[in-house]
Amino acid sequence: MSALLQVRGLTRRFGGNLAVDGIDFDVRAGELLALIGPNGAGKSTTFNMINGQLGATSGSVRFKGQEILGLPSHKVARLGVGRSFQIAATFASLTVLQNVQMALIASQRRVFSYFSRADDYAPEQAIALLEQVGMAQQAGQPCADLAYGDVKRLELAMSLAGDPQLLLMDEPTAGMAPGERNALVSLVKRIVRERNMGVLFTEHSMDVVFDHADRIIVLARGRLIAEGGAAEIRSHPEVRQVYFGSDAGLDYENSPGVDDDGL
Repeated sequence: MSALLQVRGLTRRFGGNLAVDGIDFDVRAGELLALIGPNGAGKSTTFNMINGQLGATSGSVRFKGQEILGLPSHKVARLGVGRSFQIAATFASLTVLQNVQMALIASQRRVFSYFSRADDYAPEQAIALLEQVGMAQQAGQPCADLAYGDVKRLELAMSLAGDPQLLLMDEPTAGMAPGERNALVSLVKRIVRERNMGVLFTEHSMDVVFDHADRIIVLARGRLIAEGGAAEIRSHPEVRQVYFGSDAGLDYENSPGVDDDGL
């Protein structure tokens, strides 16, 4: 698998606080890469620098060979980097189909006049996206009436509206029951394979990480301390020390949550 994203020496200081400390990693086409770590590790700061929402102190972020560090988020998105957030960003007053149509309008930078109807725009393309996430039959349903798991699937369809080659997902299963979150990440993994895209995601649920991620990278105090498959990460001595303060094994079903960084 080729590298879609190459992160080298990425660093961010907040005053005297070194939030991200010269980290290196790649995201490859066709893979689901998990970024985990305890609270304050630097995960959200890393996401925000890659996405263009936060400037870096130093380093390089190259997407498909092009330097994107320092570009504003809308320009990063236009190059093919999508993002979903921990809190679902949907329009409760619109139908499922209209939500996807609005995402298509935004991604294609369409401007509508007072007399235009946004819900006439690209309905076939919007339905095709809903079919990918298993929600075509709910196209006419108001978003406000959806169960939370369906809202997250709708958000995934909206994230795909810009046809991203790399998707950044910040806590995609936050607030979901175990069955729902595993179903959602299984769906994401299938789409990753079908589209040969890359996904970098943060996640507090270790069952999701160890069951679904192709590779895992671990941050602690802004440093990248481990990288590898599930078995390697579970047995890594520094990872065990960071999570538990001892050399106990990493019990992913009972591991402490790492919901956000606070950075």
